[in-house]
Amino acid sequence: MLAVVGWSGSGKTTLLEFLVGSLAARGLRVNVVKHSHHDIELEPPRKDSARLRMAGAAEVMIASPYRYAILRELRGAAEPPLAEQLARLAPADLTLVEGYKWEPLPKLEVYRPALGRAPLYPDDPQVVAVASDGPAPPGVRAAWLDLNAPEDVLRWLSAWLDKHA
Repeated sequence: MLAVVGWSGSGKTTLLEFLVGSLAARGLRVNVVKHSHHDIELEPPRKDSARLRMAGAAEVMIASPYRYAILRELRGAAEPPLAEQLARLAPADLTLVEGYKWEPLPKLEVYRPALGRAPLYPDDPQVVAVASDGPAPPGVRAAWLDLNAPEDVLRWLSAWLDKHA
């Protein structure tokens, strides 16, 4: 498991799309958990599943020959911890977690100095690599990767995965 963290607008999802697509093309099964601070609307409000959820169903499963999804309404309950969410996933060769900066997981930080936000790596010993469009500062302990060369990030991730498999 590896968390991909960084500030909004840094390019996490774009990088993840490339990494997931490349790893899946190699035959690896990759799961992704995406954290959001916003409400999530996965179905149009007038669809049957949304109507049943809004009527009070605790969970609604939408199933088709192509995919299925389970929507659980928290109805004021606390957000489940990441460990509980991960337990719902099928086994995979790699699970990538987008977000969850606060979790004690190994992390790949996506950092763009132009955003004007402080990097996470100086204060988080769990950051094992930084993908950035800026130069590495002196004395950085994490692997420094070129965000504009996603193939290099993929090579690093493949080596990291081999080492931790």
